[in-house]
Amino acid sequence: MATYRHDPDLEFLRHCHRDDLDLLVSVLICDPKDGLARITETLTYDPQYKKHKPNHPRYWDAIAAEVQTFGANSFATLLRWGKGVLYREILTDACDKMKVNYNSKSSVEAIEMNLLMKILEKSLEKMTPDQLKTVAEELQTGYSNPTPELLTMAIQAGIKTSGFAAYQMALVVTNGVAKALLGRGLTVAGNAMLTRTMGAFAGPVGWVLSSLWLLIDLAGPAYRVTLPSCIFIAYMRQKHLYSPENTDV
Repeated sequence: MATYRHDPDLEFLRHCHRDDLDLLVSVLICDPKDGLARITETLTYDPQYKKHKPNHPRYWDAIAAEVQTFGANSFATLLRWGKGVLYREILTDACDKMKVNYNSKSSVEAIEMNLLMKILEKSLEKMTPDQLKTVAEELQTGYSNPTPELLTMAIQAGIKTSGFAAYQMALVVTNGVAKALLGRGLTVAGNAMLTRTMGAFAGPVGWVLSSLWLLIDLAGPAYRVTLPSCIFIAYMRQKHLYSPENTDV
């Protein structure tokens, strides 16, 4: 079994909701393409998992350990007595593979947002003029003839001035990823603004993300685990930091 390596960038997982952690657990233990268990996963053998599933916060450290080992070289993990690598290394490796521009000295949160922004940019580039107008209206940009570049700048500006805007962006991208990979999205019951925002992006984001995972297949099996894991973790971090509905389980 994987052994958790203390990582300040993953400690917040102990406070995340079980439904959000379930997205991460699902991609760790099962290949969404065929529904079969991953050969290299060890989480389901963990005694705490067997005892408490699906109450994922009870064994958040075992989940974190699984992320760490998937992001590491298998032989090196054996030499480290089952310990993987720190999350920051996993995140930057995924960003490099996706050709994301980021400052290596930035915080993990900032690098995560660069990754999510890269995915959202890809989606904006594929939208029709009518879809871009819908997004522009939802974001209240005031643009009458929005372009992908203008919307990208507007979203980036919003993120710089509002933590909640960053959470909204993380939610949109993660909802698309979850639907594309797992066939289910996020639940934001009770928040009409978030529901509308997700709806404005739903079709175009989902379409682009479905294409994106075809490219990830070509990058190697490890990235089919680590990239969505980074996206789900990024979303949970933003929710933990900025969502007014966020509460401990």
